[in-house]
Amino acid sequence: MSTYVLGLSAFYHDSAACLLRDGEIVAAAQEERFTRKKGDESFPSNAARYCLTASGIEIKDLTAVAFYDKPLLKFERIIETYLSVAPSGFQSFRKAGPLWMKEKLYTDNAIREGLGGFKGRVLYAEHHESHAASAFLASPFERSAILTIDGVGEWATASIGVGQGADFELLRELDWPDSLGLLYSAFTYHIGFKVNSGEYKVMGLAPYGSPRYVDAILSELVDLRDDGSFRLNQEYFDYLSGLTMTNNAFSRLFDGPPRLPESLLTQREMDMAHSIQHVCEQIVLRMARSAHSLTGERNLCLAGGVALNAVANGRVLRESRFDGLWIQPAAGDAGGAVGAALIVWHRYLNGGRDVQALQTDAMKGSFLGPEYSDAEIERALTDEKATFEQLGRDEMIESVASLIAAGAVVGWFQGRMEFGPRALGARSILADPRNPKMQALINLKIKFREGFRPFAPSVLLERAKEYFDLDGESPYMLIVVPVCEERRLPPPENISELWGIDQLNVPRSDIPAVTHLDYSARIQTVTRDRSPLYYGLIKSFERQTGCAVLVNTSFNVRGEPIVCTPRDAYRCFMRTELDYLAIGSFLLAKSTQPQRAEGAWKQPVQLD
Repeated sequence: MSTYVLGLSAFYHDSAACLLRDGEIVAAAQEERFTRKKGDESFPSNAARYCLTASGIEIKDLTAVAFYDKPLLKFERIIETYLSVAPSGFQSFRKAGPLWMKEKLYTDNAIREGLGGFKGRVLYAEHHESHAASAFLASPFERSAILTIDGVGEWATASIGVGQGADFELLRELDWPDSLGLLYSAFTYHIGFKVNSGEYKVMGLAPYGSPRYVDAILSELVDLRDDGSFRLNQEYFDYLSGLTMTNNAFSRLFDGPPRLPESLLTQREMDMAHSIQHVCEQIVLRMARSAHSLTGERNLCLAGGVALNAVANGRVLRESRFDGLWIQPAAGDAGGAVGAALIVWHRYLNGGRDVQALQTDAMKGSFLGPEYSDAEIERALTDEKATFEQLGRDEMIESVASLIAAGAVVGWFQGRMEFGPRALGARSILADPRNPKMQALINLKIKFREGFRPFAPSVLLERAKEYFDLDGESPYMLIVVPVCEERRLPPPENISELWGIDQLNVPRSDIPAVTHLDYSARIQTVTRDRSPLYYGLIKSFERQTGCAVLVNTSFNVRGEPIVCTPRDAYRCFMRTELDYLAIGSFLLAKSTQPQRAEGAWKQPVQLD
């Protein structure tokens, strides 16, 4: 009889569920994909239901449920924080205290009720142990150093550990309130983006700015040490006692108050983004080097929200002393569900770990979410009164490759949905990277978001070195690397006259739609064994154009999660200026769809 462990993360942001069968990850999904509420923090009842249904089991079949942190320890930290700043934190405590007393201190009851009356064992792991487990125990390494960095768990904000075989140990921790994740989020807030979702925007905005605030950060905000540990000067922050991230002192240091969301981005915000990104990279690099010195290991595993900073990851890959780097594709809180389940399997149930049996890693390309049969897709499209044609596999690949080569932008919905924040060729929007106008076009007419937001290239692994300076793989789109010198284009003569966003449409390589201002790209390497259909599509595009790269961005619009169901996909298709939708074996052209007042070519409400 099989042993099943359900891992859960919930109640803060990006709730998720993950199911193990005899230690194997068989299903995982974020709650937001089902509720359509971006970053949904509520109990992941829909995600858990999917995991059980996909595996053909019921709640009573679970051996144990694992939760990704320890609420009582977190409550201890919150109470001690309020006491340390009293009475200034009263307003914040008045809002948070009753919520904790009413809901979060009764997590055990919430889990059992959320799972429909589960009566079995509920076990708890510490937050950064869950991150560490999600990194090392799901990695392809028999042994490695481990580095986790995020906002805050119970007390820890970062940790260094070492793993071997089926277990690991945390050796060092950095504790609250000194947090790289919260430092980065403070700048996210002040630049005018939403905390816990806008950090990607800060990273994307950084190349348009200059490092003019780096000295101010390192002299006033951060006391940075050689080993990567640091102290934050709390005189500039408000997250201990208030309801915002920064205060008036922060505003004076950075030349003004927080930017109002949706207002014009100025050079100040670009320079702030560049400066905090620079400091973030320095801290992550120092922490990685400390992990190497402390453990002596050749490989490194990363997790925690800061591990989604692909630019910093690229520098760790190139400049740290490690030979191998593996990053959990759901590195944020969603991945905590994976880590908690793995801890229970290996430590509590004494399950084994056979790295040699893995083809790559335990995440299966991160294709762990729902999939839909052609019959289910056809039924959904018919209900929407859509018009479509059905194609064979090879015909679909050749047709979509031809459409993209001709300049079309295509929604691509195939197989199991990705787990984690990146679209990896299952729920993607695809386009031709050779078009210098494609970045602005997709951002403004399809994604309905800021024009500066960069796109990632998907490249055939065997051709990656012809386009990018990468020695190895990047299957989860979590590493930024330089574009090869021979593909770069010289800057125009007037480049010195262009500032900020004016530089957006300056081609920098022969794949300009995926090349950042600094001649880098956040790449995804694609292999036939992980993604046979997507690999075939890129291969066909290469045969037709000579280019082994596609633009790949997530299939969603701003403010909404990545699409999950066929109905989600069709409605996103109809609300945007996507040209075609390839969903299962069905191909839909926008020009042939019924024009409906509630859906067609309609820009959604702007959410930030």
